[in-house]
Amino acid sequence: MPLKTTKKSTQEALTLEWVLHVKNYKLNLDKNLCVGCQICALACPKEAIKLEKQPKTQGEKAKRAKVDIDLAKCNFCGICDILCPYGAIKVTLNGQHVLSVVEKESFPQLIRDIQADSSKYPSESLKCEDACPLNLIKITWLTPDGKKVENVKKLPKKERKDLQVKIDVDKEHCPCCRICEFKCPEGVMRVKKFIHGKIVIYPEKCPEGCTDCLDVCPITGALYYSDADKKVHVDEMFCVYCGACKVVCPVEEALELKRTKIIHTPVRSGAWNKALEKLASPIEVTKELKAKGSRKGMESVEKRLGWKGV
Repeated sequence: MPLKTTKKSTQEALTLEWVLHVKNYKLNLDKNLCVGCQICALACPKEAIKLEKQPKTQGEKAKRAKVDIDLAKCNFCGICDILCPYGAIKVTLNGQHVLSVVEKESFPQLIRDIQADSSKYPSESLKCEDACPLNLIKITWLTPDGKKVENVKKLPKKERKDLQVKIDVDKEHCPCCRICEFKCPEGVMRVKKFIHGKIVIYPEKCPEGCTDCLDVCPITGALYYSDADKKVHVDEMFCVYCGACKVVCPVEEALELKRTKIIHTPVRSGAWNKALEKLASPIEVTKELKAKGSRKGMESVEKRLGWKGV
């Protein structure tokens, strides 16, 4: 049993802590990064995480749901840390970002496939930084001798041609919405989603004038308001299927969201299957298990026939 347990909530963060003889477990939820989505609450094996819908007055925009974590139930396994699309949760052991479920190979990690090609970034362009709705892209301009240019916007276009560009993407907090891929200069960004799914809004079932889902969506462009019918619609090209919209929707049948696939590192564990069943469905678990079985069978054949590596 822990020698000491603490839970502290401020405007900026929610922090849980276990103090043992030689181990100190800490969970920190950054409230500025949390969007109140469903992922952590659905996947928590101890059901320690709850979403609290926030009340609103008439004429006020909807607020993102707040996350609360039960210290008595949490065992600091780190599954919420791994699965948060926005990197809002961090679990540490003695100050180090160490996750027991990863070390024991009982849970996979998400694959955030984000590629930035600075060689294709045109010298006259300044718009890539502004493309990210979460401000996760940083463009740095360098002179040929490696010195940083503080304000490239003040330089004439002809002087920018000799500059080199460095593109930094905060991958840890990127949900892979792909907006940068379309808004940055062509060929600069390549992003693959790690959560695939399906989202449908049924406008005829939406309350008159309701924009709650749009109010809380963290990805500008995934949801949009149409003046034609005065309703909210979805552009699945940019949706990351986090479920923040589903949490606040006042009518259960008005918004349908399903996750069909999650891209992750290889794993052989029942813990992941249980999480996937909650996040997606038993059907998706079956598909993944069949895919694993097919791969194992092929590997066995290759090994037996000596094909591997040929």
